[in-house]
Amino acid sequence: MKKAASLSNKIFISLILVLAILSAINIFLPQGSVSPILPEHSLSDSKPVMAFINAAIIFILYGSLGFLGLILSRKLHLPDIWDQNISSRQRFVVPALVGISLGVLFILTDHVVSQTHNLEPFPHPELLTALVASFGASIGEETIFRLFFISFWTWLFSSVILNGRWRIQIFRIVAVLSALAFAMGHIPAVMNLLDLSNISEIPIALLVEIISLNVLLSLVSAHYFRRFGFLAAVGVHFWTDVIWHVIWGSF
Repeated sequence: MKKAASLSNKIFISLILVLAILSAINIFLPQGSVSPILPEHSLSDSKPVMAFINAAIIFILYGSLGFLGLILSRKLHLPDIWDQNISSRQRFVVPALVGISLGVLFILTDHVVSQTHNLEPFPHPELLTALVASFGASIGEETIFRLFFISFWTWLFSSVILNGRWRIQIFRIVAVLSALAFAMGHIPAVMNLLDLSNISEIPIALLVEIISLNVLLSLVSAHYFRRFGFLAAVGVHFWTDVIWHVIWGSF
């Protein structure tokens, strides 16, 4: 058990290190120069310095919150990152197939919704930026919204306040709240890509699309997080983004 937990810890630290490196690389890429951590005007300074600072903050912040979430997820008896009871098929293959299916659904939905407004087609980053962003988002967003957010609030209400009762029900409620927070967090980025200054400028159909698709992705990721662990959630998110942003975005 301790050996498996130690391996899971090492895998998590490696993933956060990859996230930090990708966040640094992202500053040098087209459409990727705006840091999610540092104020935009700070990028007028040396980009290598800003990349290093951004990577350091990402590593400390995401690493701390994610590691707390990892500890609490074990207290909730959720599958560990490298749980010996989870097969490679469950950990990698199933999430990949689910993510690919979600990516196709994103494309079909956007094609239908785009017929209802006169804005430009949904913008996607350039290929290399999209690929780096897909890796980074699948690790970073799943760390914050699934591993930390769901584990912390489920543990607080179920284990601390309710003495272990209604754990599954609370997990589901927290998963919905996490999904809503995740979806709302994508609206500013879409406004920036579409060069909109106010949320009211987003057509209702497009706003519903943004929220509903991101909520769906979040709930599916949360489901596989509970069943097969953190890597499964990362896999669902990654393959959805690859189909949606990398492959479809290339066209």
